[in-house]
Amino acid sequence: MLRSETAANPERLTAALAGLRRYQEAPRAPPEPPMPAIAEAEGAALRDYCLAGGSGPPILFIPSLINPPNILDLPGRSLLRWLAEQGHRPVLVDWGWDIGRRRALGVAGHVEHIVLPLIEALGEKPAVVGYCLGGTMAVAAAQLADAPALATIAAPWHFSGFEEGPRSMIASLWRDSRAAAEALGMLPMEVLQSAFWNLDPARTIGKFEAFAAFDSGSPEAKAFVTLEDWANDGPPIPEAAAREMFEGLFAADLPGTGVWRAGGQAIDPAALPCPSLHIVSTVDRIVPSETAIRAGERIDLDLGHVGMVIGSRARERLWNPLSAWLSRTSASC
Repeated sequence: MLRSETAANPERLTAALAGLRRYQEAPRAPPEPPMPAIAEAEGAALRDYCLAGGSGPPILFIPSLINPPNILDLPGRSLLRWLAEQGHRPVLVDWGWDIGRRRALGVAGHVEHIVLPLIEALGEKPAVVGYCLGGTMAVAAAQLADAPALATIAAPWHFSGFEEGPRSMIASLWRDSRAAAEALGMLPMEVLQSAFWNLDPARTIGKFEAFAAFDSGSPEAKAFVTLEDWANDGPPIPEAAAREMFEGLFAADLPGTGVWRAGGQAIDPAALPCPSLHIVSTVDRIVPSETAIRAGERIDLDLGHVGMVIGSRARERLWNPLSAWLSRTSASC
Protein backbone atom coordinates (compact mmCIF):
# COMPACT_ATOMS: atom_id res chain seq x y z
CA MET A 1 0.00 0.00 0.00
CA LEU A 2 2.84 2.37 0.83
CA ARG A 3 4.53 1.67 -2.50
CA SER A 4 1.39 2.14 -4.56
CA GLU A 5 0.25 5.31 -2.79
CA THR A 6 3.66 7.03 -2.79
CA ALA A 7 5.15 5.70 -6.04
CA ALA A 8 5.32 9.15 -7.62
CA ASN A 9 6.64 10.90 -4.52
CA PRO A 10 9.47 9.31 -2.48
CA GLU A 11 9.24 12.15 0.05
CA ARG A 12 5.75 10.99 0.96
CA LEU A 13 7.06 7.46 1.51
CA THR A 14 9.76 8.79 3.81
CA ALA A 15 7.24 10.87 5.78
CA ALA A 16 4.77 8.01 6.13
CA LEU A 17 7.46 5.62 7.36
CA ALA A 18 8.66 8.25 9.81
CA GLY A 19 5.11 8.70 11.10
CA LEU A 20 4.67 4.96 11.46
CA ARG A 21 7.93 4.68 13.42
CA ARG A 22 6.88 7.57 15.68
CA TYR A 23 3.57 5.84 16.31
CA GLN A 24 5.27 2.55 17.16
CA GLU A 25 7.69 4.22 19.57
CA ALA A 26 5.25 6.68 21.17
CA PRO A 27 4.98 6.43 24.97
CA ARG A 28 1.74 4.99 26.31
CA ALA A 29 0.13 5.68 29.67
CA PRO A 30 -0.83 2.56 31.64
CA PRO A 31 -4.40 1.53 30.80
CA GLU A 32 -7.06 2.49 33.29
CA PRO A 33 -8.50 -0.42 35.26
CA PRO A 34 -11.83 -1.63 33.86
CA MET A 35 -15.05 -0.82 35.62
CA PRO A 36 -16.28 -3.62 37.89
CA ALA A 37 -17.96 -6.63 36.35
CA ILE A 38 -21.39 -7.29 37.82
CA ALA A 39 -22.15 -10.37 35.69
CA GLU A 40 -20.39 -12.75 33.33
CA ALA A 41 -21.46 -15.07 30.51
CA GLU A 42 -19.27 -17.23 28.24
CA GLY A 43 -16.16 -15.22 29.12
CA ALA A 44 -17.81 -11.84 28.52
CA ALA A 45 -18.44 -9.37 31.32
CA LEU A 46 -21.07 -6.76 32.09
CA ARG A 47 -19.35 -3.63 33.42
CA ASP A 48 -21.29 -1.15 35.52
CA TYR A 49 -20.57 2.57 35.15
CA CYS A 50 -22.73 3.68 38.07
CA LEU A 51 -19.46 4.30 39.97
CA ALA A 52 -18.89 7.18 37.56
CA GLY A 53 -21.95 8.89 39.02
CA GLY A 54 -24.94 7.44 37.23
CA SER A 55 -28.12 5.97 38.63
CA GLY A 56 -31.62 5.19 37.45
CA PRO A 57 -32.67 2.48 35.00
CA PRO A 58 -29.81 0.68 33.24
CA ILE A 59 -28.79 1.38 29.66
CA LEU A 60 -27.05 -1.59 28.07
CA PHE A 61 -24.33 -0.70 25.56
CA ILE A 62 -23.35 -3.38 23.03
CA PRO A 63 -20.09 -2.71 21.17
CA SER A 64 -19.03 -4.34 17.94
CA LEU A 65 -17.34 -7.73 17.95
CA ILE A 66 -14.59 -5.97 15.96
CA ASN A 67 -12.07 -3.89 18.00
CA PRO A 68 -12.23 -3.47 21.79
CA PRO A 69 -15.26 -1.90 23.51
CA ASN A 70 -13.18 0.95 24.96
CA ILE A 71 -14.06 3.19 21.99
CA LEU A 72 -17.05 4.02 24.20
CA ASP A 73 -14.77 4.73 27.18
CA LEU A 74 -11.58 6.36 25.89
CA PRO A 75 -9.75 8.54 28.47
CA GLY A 76 -11.01 12.09 28.23
CA ARG A 77 -13.54 11.10 25.53
CA SER A 78 -15.71 8.60 27.35
CA LEU A 79 -19.32 8.59 26.24
CA LEU A 80 -20.18 6.14 29.03
CA ARG A 81 -18.65 8.15 31.88
CA TRP A 82 -20.19 11.35 30.51
CA LEU A 83 -23.64 9.73 30.42
CA ALA A 84 -23.14 8.61 34.01
CA GLU A 85 -22.32 12.19 34.96
CA GLN A 86 -25.64 13.22 33.38
CA GLY A 87 -27.50 10.87 35.73
CA HIS A 88 -27.81 7.80 33.48
CA ARG A 89 -26.65 4.32 34.43
CA PRO A 90 -24.70 2.83 31.51
CA VAL A 91 -23.61 -0.80 31.61
CA LEU A 92 -21.24 -2.15 28.97
CA VAL A 93 -20.88 -5.57 27.40
CA ASP A 94 -17.16 -6.36 27.40
CA TRP A 95 -16.68 -9.33 25.06
CA GLY A 96 -13.28 -10.13 26.56
CA TRP A 97 -10.54 -12.31 25.10
CA ASP A 98 -11.74 -15.79 26.11
CA ILE A 99 -12.58 -16.73 22.53
CA GLY A 100 -12.26 -20.48 23.07
CA ARG A 101 -15.41 -20.54 25.17
CA ARG A 102 -17.51 -19.13 22.36
CA ARG A 103 -15.88 -20.36 19.17
CA ALA A 104 -19.16 -22.04 18.18
CA LEU A 105 -21.31 -18.92 18.73
CA GLY A 106 -22.39 -16.99 15.65
CA VAL A 107 -23.38 -13.34 15.71
CA ALA A 108 -26.93 -14.24 16.74
CA GLY A 109 -25.48 -16.77 19.20
CA HIS A 110 -23.61 -13.99 20.98
CA VAL A 111 -26.96 -12.29 21.56
CA GLU A 112 -28.67 -15.50 22.70
CA HIS A 113 -25.93 -16.89 24.94
CA ILE A 114 -24.18 -13.75 26.18
CA VAL A 115 -26.30 -10.62 25.91
CA LEU A 116 -29.59 -12.12 27.06
CA PRO A 117 -28.07 -13.80 30.17
CA LEU A 118 -26.33 -10.52 31.04
CA ILE A 119 -29.65 -8.70 30.74
CA GLU A 120 -31.30 -11.31 32.95
CA ALA A 121 -28.56 -10.79 35.53
CA LEU A 122 -29.46 -7.11 35.72
CA GLY A 123 -32.85 -8.01 37.15
CA GLU A 124 -34.61 -5.27 35.17
CA LYS A 125 -35.10 -4.52 31.50
CA PRO A 126 -32.56 -2.03 30.17
CA ALA A 127 -32.73 0.30 27.24
CA VAL A 128 -30.33 -1.09 24.63
CA VAL A 129 -27.77 0.93 22.67
CA GLY A 130 -25.47 -0.64 20.08
CA TYR A 131 -22.50 0.68 18.10
CA CYS A 132 -21.52 -0.58 14.63
CA LEU A 133 -22.11 -4.37 14.42
CA GLY A 134 -23.15 -4.11 18.07
CA GLY A 135 -26.10 -2.05 16.82
CA THR A 136 -27.18 -4.87 14.54
CA MET A 137 -27.00 -7.19 17.54
CA ALA A 138 -28.79 -4.63 19.71
CA VAL A 139 -31.88 -4.89 17.51
CA ALA A 140 -32.05 -8.63 18.23
CA ALA A 141 -31.39 -8.09 21.93
CA ALA A 142 -34.11 -5.43 22.18
CA GLN A 143 -36.65 -7.67 20.46
CA LEU A 144 -35.82 -10.84 22.42
CA ALA A 145 -35.57 -9.08 25.80
CA ASP A 146 -38.59 -6.83 25.26
CA ALA A 147 -36.44 -3.75 25.93
CA PRO A 148 -38.16 -0.43 26.70
CA ALA A 149 -36.03 1.46 24.15
CA LEU A 150 -33.45 0.86 21.42
CA ALA A 151 -30.79 3.18 20.00
CA THR A 152 -28.16 2.34 17.41
CA ILE A 153 -25.06 4.25 16.36
CA ALA A 154 -23.52 3.70 12.90
CA ALA A 155 -25.15 0.27 12.73
CA PRO A 156 -25.51 -1.70 9.49
CA TRP A 157 -28.78 -3.48 8.77
CA HIS A 158 -29.33 -3.43 4.99
CA PHE A 159 -25.99 -5.00 4.05
CA SER A 160 -26.86 -4.84 0.36
CA GLY A 161 -26.37 -1.08 0.79
CA PHE A 162 -22.61 -1.55 0.79
CA GLU A 163 -21.15 -0.70 -2.60
CA GLU A 164 -20.11 -3.54 -4.87
CA GLY A 165 -16.39 -2.82 -4.48
CA PRO A 166 -16.29 -3.21 -0.68
CA ARG A 167 -18.64 -6.22 -0.81
CA SER A 168 -16.39 -7.94 -3.34
CA MET A 169 -13.32 -7.16 -1.24
CA ILE A 170 -15.00 -8.57 1.87
CA ALA A 171 -16.05 -11.71 -0.01
CA SER A 172 -12.49 -12.20 -1.28
CA LEU A 173 -11.11 -11.64 2.20
CA TRP A 174 -13.30 -14.42 3.57
CA ARG A 175 -12.43 -16.82 0.75
CA ASP A 176 -8.74 -16.29 1.46
CA SER A 177 -9.01 -16.58 5.26
CA ARG A 178 -11.83 -19.10 5.78
CA ALA A 179 -9.63 -22.21 5.89
CA ALA A 180 -7.29 -20.64 8.43
CA ALA A 181 -10.23 -19.41 10.53
CA GLU A 182 -11.73 -22.92 10.53
CA ALA A 183 -8.39 -24.44 11.57
CA LEU A 184 -7.80 -21.89 14.32
CA GLY A 185 -11.41 -21.65 15.44
CA MET A 186 -11.15 -17.87 15.16
CA LEU A 187 -10.43 -15.04 12.73
CA PRO A 188 -7.53 -12.77 13.78
CA MET A 189 -8.48 -9.13 14.02
CA GLU A 190 -5.54 -8.23 11.74
CA VAL A 191 -7.40 -9.82 8.82
CA LEU A 192 -10.26 -7.37 9.22
CA GLN A 193 -7.90 -4.49 9.80
CA SER A 194 -6.41 -5.02 6.34
CA ALA A 195 -9.92 -4.57 4.92
CA PHE A 196 -10.35 -1.28 6.79
CA TRP A 197 -7.01 -0.02 5.44
CA ASN A 198 -8.08 -0.80 1.89
CA LEU A 199 -11.36 1.11 2.15
CA ASP A 200 -9.34 4.32 1.79
CA PRO A 201 -5.64 3.64 1.14
CA ALA A 202 -4.84 7.31 0.56
CA ARG A 203 -6.21 8.26 3.96
CA THR A 204 -4.43 5.34 5.63
CA ILE A 205 -1.06 6.54 4.34
CA GLY A 206 -1.89 10.22 4.71
CA LYS A 207 -2.64 10.03 8.42
CA PHE A 208 0.83 8.66 9.16
CA GLU A 209 2.39 11.31 6.92
CA ALA A 210 0.60 13.95 8.97
CA PHE A 211 1.54 12.31 12.27
CA ALA A 212 5.22 12.58 11.37
CA ALA A 213 4.89 16.38 11.73
CA PHE A 214 2.96 16.37 15.02
CA ASP A 215 4.54 17.67 18.22
CA SER A 216 5.10 14.41 20.09
CA GLY A 217 3.78 15.86 23.35
CA SER A 218 0.73 17.58 21.90
CA PRO A 219 -2.83 16.55 22.73
CA GLU A 220 -3.35 15.80 19.03
CA ALA A 221 -0.44 13.35 19.00
CA LYS A 222 -1.62 11.61 22.15
CA ALA A 223 -5.16 11.36 20.76
CA PHE A 224 -3.80 9.89 17.51
CA VAL A 225 -1.88 7.18 19.38
CA THR A 226 -4.85 6.34 21.59
CA LEU A 227 -7.19 6.00 18.64
CA GLU A 228 -4.73 4.01 16.50
CA ASP A 229 -4.08 1.65 19.41
CA TRP A 230 -7.82 1.00 19.62
CA ALA A 231 -8.15 0.55 15.85
CA ASN A 232 -5.27 -1.94 15.74
CA ASP A 233 -6.30 -3.90 18.82
CA GLY A 234 -9.01 -6.37 19.66
CA PRO A 235 -9.57 -10.06 20.23
CA PRO A 236 -10.02 -12.50 17.38
CA ILE A 237 -13.56 -13.15 16.20
CA PRO A 238 -14.89 -16.67 16.87
CA GLU A 239 -15.01 -18.68 13.66
CA ALA A 240 -18.78 -19.18 13.79
CA ALA A 241 -19.35 -15.43 14.25
CA ALA A 242 -16.95 -14.62 11.41
CA ARG A 243 -18.75 -17.09 9.14
CA GLU A 244 -22.16 -15.62 9.95
CA MET A 245 -20.86 -12.09 9.50
CA PHE A 246 -19.28 -12.74 6.10
CA GLU A 247 -21.76 -15.24 4.67
CA GLY A 248 -25.04 -14.43 6.41
CA LEU A 249 -24.80 -10.66 6.82
CA PHE A 250 -22.54 -9.27 4.10
CA ALA A 251 -23.14 -11.87 1.38
CA ALA A 252 -26.80 -12.85 1.95
CA ASP A 253 -28.02 -9.67 3.70
CA LEU A 254 -30.18 -11.73 6.05
CA PRO A 255 -31.14 -8.70 8.21
CA GLY A 256 -32.04 -6.47 5.27
CA THR A 257 -34.14 -9.18 3.63
CA GLY A 258 -36.03 -9.90 6.85
CA VAL A 259 -34.81 -13.45 7.44
CA TRP A 260 -32.06 -13.01 10.04
CA ARG A 261 -33.06 -15.04 13.08
CA ALA A 262 -32.08 -15.02 16.74
CA GLY A 263 -33.73 -16.85 19.59
CA GLY A 264 -35.99 -18.65 17.12
CA GLN A 265 -37.45 -15.37 15.86
CA ALA A 266 -37.06 -13.34 12.69
CA ILE A 267 -35.58 -10.03 13.83
CA ASP A 268 -37.45 -7.00 12.51
CA PRO A 269 -36.62 -3.46 13.71
CA ALA A 270 -39.83 -2.15 12.15
CA ALA A 271 -41.92 -4.44 14.36
CA LEU A 272 -40.42 -3.38 17.69
CA PRO A 273 -43.08 -1.98 20.03
CA CYS A 274 -40.54 0.18 21.88
CA PRO A 275 -39.28 3.60 20.73
CA SER A 276 -36.13 3.45 18.60
CA LEU A 277 -33.49 5.95 17.52
CA HIS A 278 -30.87 5.39 14.83
CA ILE A 279 -27.88 7.74 14.61
CA VAL A 280 -26.39 7.56 11.12
CA SER A 281 -23.25 9.04 9.60
CA THR A 282 -23.76 10.42 6.11
CA VAL A 283 -19.98 10.35 5.45
CA ASP A 284 -19.19 6.93 6.91
CA ARG A 285 -16.76 4.85 4.82
CA ILE A 286 -17.07 1.81 7.10
CA VAL A 287 -20.87 1.68 7.52
CA PRO A 288 -22.46 3.77 4.74
CA SER A 289 -25.76 5.48 5.44
CA GLU A 290 -27.41 3.31 2.77
CA THR A 291 -27.09 0.34 5.13
CA ALA A 292 -28.95 1.98 8.02
CA ILE A 293 -32.18 0.83 9.64
CA ARG A 294 -35.19 2.48 8.00
CA ALA A 295 -37.62 2.43 10.94
CA GLY A 296 -37.94 4.65 13.99
CA GLU A 297 -36.44 8.08 14.63
CA ARG A 298 -33.21 9.00 12.86
CA ILE A 299 -30.45 11.54 13.33
CA ASP A 300 -28.06 12.13 10.42
CA LEU A 301 -24.56 13.40 11.21
CA ASP A 302 -21.83 14.56 8.83
CA LEU A 303 -19.22 12.97 11.10
CA GLY A 304 -17.20 9.82 10.45
CA HIS A 305 -17.71 6.36 11.87
CA VAL A 306 -15.38 6.97 14.82
CA GLY A 307 -15.45 10.76 14.96
CA MET A 308 -19.19 10.77 15.64
CA VAL A 309 -18.46 8.96 18.93
CA ILE A 310 -15.19 10.52 20.13
CA GLY A 311 -14.43 13.52 17.91
CA SER A 312 -14.31 17.17 18.91
CA ARG A 313 -17.98 17.64 17.96
CA ALA A 314 -19.20 14.31 19.34
CA ARG A 315 -20.57 15.74 22.60
CA GLU A 316 -22.61 18.39 20.84
CA ARG A 317 -23.80 16.29 17.92
CA LEU A 318 -24.23 12.79 19.38
CA TRP A 319 -23.78 12.63 23.15
CA ASN A 320 -26.25 15.39 24.00
CA PRO A 321 -29.05 14.22 21.65
CA LEU A 322 -28.61 10.60 22.77
CA SER A 323 -28.75 11.59 26.44
CA ALA A 324 -31.87 13.70 25.88
CA TRP A 325 -33.58 10.91 23.94
CA LEU A 326 -32.77 8.34 26.62
CA SER A 327 -34.15 10.68 29.29
CA ARG A 328 -37.37 11.19 27.35
CA THR A 329 -37.91 7.51 26.67
CA SER A 330 -37.14 6.60 30.28
CA ALA A 331 -39.68 9.15 31.53
CA SER A 332 -42.36 7.80 29.21
CA CYS A 333 -41.94 4.12 30.23
